[in-house]
Amino acid sequence: MPVAEASNASPVRRAAEARGRAAEERVALRLEAEGWRILARRWRSGAGEIDLIGECRGLLAFIEVKARPRLAEAAFALGARQQARLLAAAEAWMAANPGHGSGGIRFDVVLVDGEGRMRRIKDALRAGG
Repeated sequence: MPVAEASNASPVRRAAEARGRAAEERVALRLEAEGWRILARRWRSGAGEIDLIGECRGLLAFIEVKARPRLAEAAFALGARQQARLLAAAEAWMAANPGHGSGGIRFDVVLVDGEGRMRRIKDALRAGG
C-alpha cells in the first residue's frame, strides 16, 4: 500500500511527521556539535529510508531516530521488518557512496521523548545478528 503524500495525510499523520522531522533535526544538530559530519538526511532507496547518515573520524553511522512521548515507547518502535529495511538501505547507500567507513560501520538508534530528551543507543543492531 503506498504511503500517502503529506498533503493527503490525516492531521494526526502530518503532526507525527512534523515531530519526526523536528526530532531528526535536533539529533543532527547534536551529532554535529559532537564532531559528526552529516552525510545524508532521510536518504531513500528502493530498500528503505535512513533518517541520518553520519561520519566521525572514519566511523560511519546509520542513525534511526525514534520520537515518541516517552523514551520507553520509542525504544520499542524499531521492529524486525524495519531493521531489515534499514540494513538493506545501508547496503544500497554504501554501494552508491564508496570510500566511507574506514574506521568501521555501525547502526545507532536515537530515542527522543516529548520533552526533547535524547538517548543514543550505539551499535543498536548488526547485520546477521
